[in-house]
Amino acid sequence: MKRVFVLSPANCNGMRARWLLRKNSSLELAKRLHRQGVPLSEVFSFLSGLYFRGKLAYAQTFARPPADCAGIFIITPTIGLVPHDMLIRVAKLRAFGRAAIDVRNQLYCSSLRRSATQLVSEIGSECEVVLLGSIASGKYLDLLNPIFRSQLRVPAEFIGLGDMSRGGLLLRCVNDNRELDYIDAPKGKPNNTLGKANSLVFSS
Repeated sequence: MKRVFVLSPANCNGMRARWLLRKNSSLELAKRLHRQGVPLSEVFSFLSGLYFRGKLAYAQTFARPPADCAGIFIITPTIGLVPHDMLIRVAKLRAFGRAAIDVRNQLYCSSLRRSATQLVSEIGSECEVVLLGSIASGKYLDLLNPIFRSQLRVPAEFIGLGDMSRGGLLLRCVNDNRELDYIDAPKGKPNNTLGKANSLVFSS
């Protein structure tokens, strides 16, 4: 089975983001961001810490994309799904920080739908799309489910785990070369249930 991963974004409004946006920052990452640009996954790893690093390392280990297709895509607030190694500069990060990841944000919704529809055409019908991110609200699933349909999957082991626990789990899987089990993404309005596991809560 071919498989690509979709990673939820990092918070672009926190203290770490402000460190990168400062013109006189002494951080080497900030200097590169202001000059030649930095891969998006590297920026988000800095902003998010353990959780995003775990998602990225896991996806890099287990992605099996179709030919001529990237294996890892990241959800962004303004430009939809983009390959994890896309270079961004400070203006793009600043724009991310001004846009909400929210189904009421028209720019977020339209760009995510458009890029997801394009991805479907690239991967074909025999490729799974695994979401590594929250399924406790509709901010991802409400938009991605109607496009990817039965191709959209989520890790079963994410049930009941918080962000930091998920990050640690993913890094352990990489170290052990052990892939998680994937299940169908919940359909319809999030209700903290999934099939027979209706007493288990999906944490954010």
